[in-house]
Amino acid sequence: MSDDKPTLRWGIIATGLISSWFCSDLLQERQDAQANHIIQAVGSSSAEKGHAFVAKRLPGQKPTVYGSYAEVYDDPNVDIVYIGTPHAFHKQNCLDAIVKGKHVLCEKSFTLNAHEAREVLAAAKEKGVFIMEAMWTRFFPLVQTLQRLLHEEQAIGQIYRVTCDFSLDQKLETKGMESRLKDPALGAGSLLDIGIYSLTWALLGLEPPIGSAKRSTDATAKPSVLAHQVLSDGVDISTTMVLHYPDGRQGIAMSHTAFRSQPIFCRIEGSTGMIEVEGVASLPNSFTLTPLEGESKTYSVDRVGRGFYWEADAVAKDIAAGRVESATMPWAETIRVMELMDEVRKQGGARFPQDKEL
Repeated sequence: MSDDKPTLRWGIIATGLISSWFCSDLLQERQDAQANHIIQAVGSSSAEKGHAFVAKRLPGQKPTVYGSYAEVYDDPNVDIVYIGTPHAFHKQNCLDAIVKGKHVLCEKSFTLNAHEAREVLAAAKEKGVFIMEAMWTRFFPLVQTLQRLLHEEQAIGQIYRVTCDFSLDQKLETKGMESRLKDPALGAGSLLDIGIYSLTWALLGLEPPIGSAKRSTDATAKPSVLAHQVLSDGVDISTTMVLHYPDGRQGIAMSHTAFRSQPIFCRIEGSTGMIEVEGVASLPNSFTLTPLEGESKTYSVDRVGRGFYWEADAVAKDIAAGRVESATMPWAETIRVMELMDEVRKQGGARFPQDKEL
């Protein structure tokens, strides 16, 4: 391994699909790598499940396999834990890792609500460990190029509206009430699972990047929210969020669990043109800028795997530099997004047993 790159030893919490994608990406060989990643340990609900995960998903790797999460938190050779459990377990998983002094990368949505997010972040602050919500899409070079064109170069002039849809046919009719996609106690519903991406695209398109010179109080004034949800057994099968900013900018973000979005999932409209983004909201492939006058241009970025490594590299660099939060996905943004989703559920009707403030 190269000595000029930080090295991070990961403990993987849970062995579901999202964890398999993350681990696979960490093992990709790529020329643009900014860090070295070692999958040091895997924790599952049983050692058998953990070994099966390693055999199937991590060929050639020999991480320590534990039949509990607690053993991962106790492992002195683990620097950071990646939490890939269902939403409802994120709070406790994070708190358990933090108390053991581990850094944390926790899948989105970070928690079930803003109250839980504040509790976790307060614990991380007290312990002095790094923690970040794994909103990996924000770290894509393609997304960062898009933000530069929109907000620095004003490639489509003044931005007026962003429309984004993330819908998947999750075949809920085939799943039992114990499924994480159907049980409110597990954070079920389209909003926290996929609607958070649609909401994120609205924010990325309408607001200058976090930390940029153009980001001002006026530009990022908390938008008012108008929301509607269609519920089945208390779980939202569809959500529509409309963001209104004081200057008239609009964001329309949608999610649905009964059908799949079209390949062009996001449109950003400005005074001198528009941008259409293709792929899926979590995994964009390209975008096309179409000016009112002139030729259209399509932008894309070569990618091996899915692209989880871009956020992992950023985390490794932050930890090596002694930072406890990311400039791209800071704690305040996690809380703000959770607050917006709390308001959506307050208006739409979806509730979780763990809610205290809705």
